Amino acid sequence: MDSEPSGEVVVVGGGVIGLTTAVVLAERGRRVRVWTRDPVERTTSWVAGALWWPYRIEPVASARAWALRSLEVYEALAADPERTGVRVVEGVLGEADLDKARAWAGERLPGLRAATAEEYAGAGLWARLPLVDMAAHLPWLRRRLLDAGGTIETRTVSDLGSVGAPVVVNCTGLGARELVPDVSVEPVRGQLVVVANPGIRTWVVSTGADGEMAYFFPHTDRLLLGGTAEDGVWSTEPDPAVAEAIVRRCAALRPEIAGARVLGHRVGLRPARDAVRLERETLPGGRVLVHNYGHGGAGVTVAWGCAEEAATLASS
Repeated sequence: MDSEPSGEVVVVGGGVIGLTTAVVLAERGRRVRVWTRDPVERTTSWVAGALWWPYRIEPVASARAWALRSLEVYEALAADPERTGVRVVEGVLGEADLDKARAWAGERLPGLRAATAEEYAGAGLWARLPLVDMAAHLPWLRRRLLDAGGTIETRTVSDLGSVGAPVVVNCTGLGARELVPDVSVEPVRGQLVVVANPGIRTWVVSTGADGEMAYFFPHTDRLLLGGTAEDGVWSTEPDPAVAEAIVRRCAALRPEIAGARVLGHRVGLRPARDAVRLERETLPGGRVLVHNYGHGGAGVTVAWGCAEEAATLASS
């Protein structure tokens, strides 16, 4: 067993959920170490779009509370977008119902309205939502953790019970399938194409009549094009045919995308589960294990709300 100093918390997992949870714990005065198999640049979170909006996450009531708390934080972080990577950006949620959206967001998004025909060729909602550039946000979270006295180690954990800290927080995402083990955690494969931004300043999320998704998110000089949601697919290799289809679908929404220079391809495996697992259990010897995983495609959307709840469970 790897022994740790008394009172220390080890957070296992270095994606957006793990780093955010570690930041909250460290800023509450806990001594925090993050153990991560991969650096942030190689985590699933690095691939995320990432627009604040619920996507494939349960339970709905809890997710709503986590998301609205996270919205508060992102709105504050958007005051310094160059450092935090967070901006509040206008765009269209295609095929979205205004009443359902208002029920989800309550009065927190007063600017929600039906999109005009000029804004979107179909039924959609115009909204101003946080858009997070993960290439900036994850390194910012890492710096914030270090500034709060936390540490990060590249370290593989094969058994949560072998981590000798008094408190362990499991933020391993898809890794929880083997580590817990929890076979209910399944990958949902998402592929993106990164192109030079041809001057687009708004985002669009659309679902075609055939059920295929198309979305584009502007991050200054880059545009992230998506996407896919392939249940149970483990491959992290970009598929050229899928990439071509993504560009084609996005160009149908904004023709200038068709000629944009391709900068790269990304694949991420969303850690899907029937419901987020956010709970505390007691290990032999009285040690505490807090689980915080299974956020599907909404990890960024609920990260701060889940982190605060996990931190409270770790301290109770």
